Amino acid sequence: MNVTVRLAQQPEADELLGRSALAALVGMLLDQQVPMEWAFSGPLTIAQRLGRDDLDAHEIAVYNPEEFVALLSEKPAVHRYPAAMAKRVQQLCQFLVAQYDGDAAALWRGVATGKELLSRLNALPGFGKQKSQIFLALLGKQYGVQPEGWREAAGAYGEEGAYRSVADITGPESLEKVRAHKQEVKRAAKEAKAKV
Repeated sequence: MNVTVRLAQQPEADELLGRSALAALVGMLLDQQVPMEWAFSGPLTIAQRLGRDDLDAHEIAVYNPEEFVALLSEKPAVHRYPAAMAKRVQQLCQFLVAQYDGDAAALWRGVATGKELLSRLNALPGFGKQKSQIFLALLGKQYGVQPEGWREAAGAYGEEGAYRSVADITGPESLEKVRAHKQEVKRAAKEAKAKV
């Protein structure tokens, strides 16, 4: 895996995301209740605090949980909720070790269909349907992971030319378009709720 992405909008963090399947997966896991760039720069911060140039699922899976919380809580914190996210990152790594020998890319390597890949992503701790579809779209649009029917399995996030999610971010301009779309969705939901 070696692609150019601009998800974190920070060269060093994006370089790691472009070469590390686990970093991309952890970034996606962290992508909730914080700005996307903050979430996707998290894997680099974790790797640096571990004294590594990449994340290792085996190492994280067995890391002392309290020490791992402290690692993610150091200022600046990796996430708005560092303790909860430390637990989720460890659960994700433990799952990857148990099911894929710690190899995050094994999730999609050799998968025949988008539906099968979506099913594998849905099985991950911390990944619901929406997060799984967004990550599937990200894999297809930016990482070249395109099993048959991947766009359909990713739902609206797989649409070409859409600006719905992190899957569509290729630089500052597209980041602004995605933000604008998310704000519009929130505004429409608020209006719909007010009518009830």
